[in-house]
Amino acid sequence: MERRIRELLERFEKVEELLGHPDVLANQKQYRELTQEHSYLSEIKEVWGQIQEAEKRLQEDEQLLRTESDPELVDLLRQEIQSYNTSLPQLRLKLENLLVPPDPFDSRNVIMEIRAGTGGDEAALFVGDCVRMYKCYADQKGWKYETLSSAPSERGGFKEYIMVLSGHNVYRHLQYEAGTHRVQRVPDTEAQGRIHTSAVTIAVLPEPTEEEQVQINEKDLRIETYRASGAGGQHVNVTDSAVRITHIPTGAVVACQDERSQHKNKDKAMRLLSAKITEEKRRKEHEEMSSLRSSQVGSGDRSERIRTYNFPQNRVTDHRINLTLYNLNRVLDGDLDEFTNALITYFHQQKLSGDENPR
Repeated sequence: MERRIRELLERFEKVEELLGHPDVLANQKQYRELTQEHSYLSEIKEVWGQIQEAEKRLQEDEQLLRTESDPELVDLLRQEIQSYNTSLPQLRLKLENLLVPPDPFDSRNVIMEIRAGTGGDEAALFVGDCVRMYKCYADQKGWKYETLSSAPSERGGFKEYIMVLSGHNVYRHLQYEAGTHRVQRVPDTEAQGRIHTSAVTIAVLPEPTEEEQVQINEKDLRIETYRASGAGGQHVNVTDSAVRITHIPTGAVVACQDERSQHKNKDKAMRLLSAKITEEKRRKEHEEMSSLRSSQVGSGDRSERIRTYNFPQNRVTDHRINLTLYNLNRVLDGDLDEFTNALITYFHQQKLSGDENPR
């Protein structure tokens, strides 16, 4: 790894030099590309510097601890050593994540679909928890989010919630959230205190650019309008503003009802439909180029149980990387970086090794 770091730091110096060159300043495309590379390399340099400084301080504290006899200073040194032993693994994981090369899709807008699976009302409540969790994560990252469609549940939460998230590296961090998320907790209605297991499924689609969008023929669409309804089935709109669109050739169905305007609901539904059809086209192209298993490496198959949230033990386990953390409360408040960074590194290593069965 150190050799790779040295190469990148040398490249950092070269990029800084190029950014000051008049020819580069005159070429907006080249200047923009070099500026982005400089930002990426700057972060690597900063984290590498933090690791080196922490390792140096840790070594100094450990040496002092061997010779120090003052109880107060000994206690202080032990606290500092514990702090460095906690922060260093996190810094190294962050560096490993940064060493995964940037991808053109990294900052692509993400359409995230969260749906209640097995578990009835409890699953719908957990959809609500997941929506809040990802919105909190987005707030931490400085991302923006917009609701495309939602279907509230009578007892709270949502049967389905679809939103768009946008910002720097949003797809890079969220692409591996796709799959089945299982929750284990005691429902409020459970008198015997028995743990109930339910699940939600999450799909993560990169929103296509204008150049990538598949041309959709209006003749291939069946468009239906109906009155939007809220939890419990009560109508929340007196006009037929909700829109359901079926793409007849593929069978893809999307619906939006959150806006009071039929026109706005149709626009949102078309946005979602375009992403679904484009992603299906991309998936088929990948299958044609390689085996099905290879194309699924790192794809986050929706049918796969990827993570378990255990409330009684305050535990979260990601089954793909065998990572268990006892900070469920913090994870639900949006502290997802430890999982997302580890997943980025893990799946990059799988692709490099050509592992056909990484999970």
